[in-house]
Amino acid sequence: MQPRGLARVLAVCACLVATVFDAPAPARAHPFGDPQTVAISLDQARPEVVRVRWKVGGLDDLTVLGVALGVLPRDRVMLDGAVFYQDSDAAAVGPSPRFAAYLRERITVTSDGRECAGTVAPPTDLARTGATADFTCPAAVGVVAVAVRTLTDLDPAYQTLATGPGGARAVYTSDAYTHEWTLGDAVPAAGTGRSAALQITAVVVGLVLIAGGAVVVGRRRRVAA
Repeated sequence: MQPRGLARVLAVCACLVATVFDAPAPARAHPFGDPQTVAISLDQARPEVVRVRWKVGGLDDLTVLGVALGVLPRDRVMLDGAVFYQDSDAAAVGPSPRFAAYLRERITVTSDGRECAGTVAPPTDLARTGATADFTCPAAVGVVAVAVRTLTDLDPAYQTLATGPGGARAVYTSDAYTHEWTLGDAVPAAGTGRSAALQITAVVVGLVLIAGGAVVVGRRRRVAA
């Protein structure tokens, strides 16, 4: 090969190498560590407001999310997929409007077939305590459908462990991302029904005992006579 042709080949190879190493590294998800969690509750002071607290499972997942949202630089994720979390990552992601918009998009609450408007409070410590979203529904809440699709857009293998009132639990996946939760007046109503049933049972038992006592007294009087 002529020296000039060899130089061209070497130049092309150099450009290709530079392109590979200078290209931004895609953020890779790590869904097989600790699962993310959500805690679902009703604001006792505002019966129309459903509160969802979201917390990431692994801090490296928080870094990957920040890179995907464009909040963190891509050098937080290496070419081999290794993720290096820093305390500054949570501090950057937490107050970001992109993060708040992401939670409002990926977590939704529906009551009586109508979607509830969500607001995300700026988290004070995203890494340790997570973030809280309040969803204001058109009326007082009884049963709501809560959908959780956080991080599954990065990798469908992500799962979410959810807790609700009365020890209720559920697992969200990419294929099953909606679950119904009983909140508010629906729980006291059920409790009132059980209480009424117990009261009726007590009355019946009392009447049976009274009737039985009357029979015994009548027999004793006949024997005495």
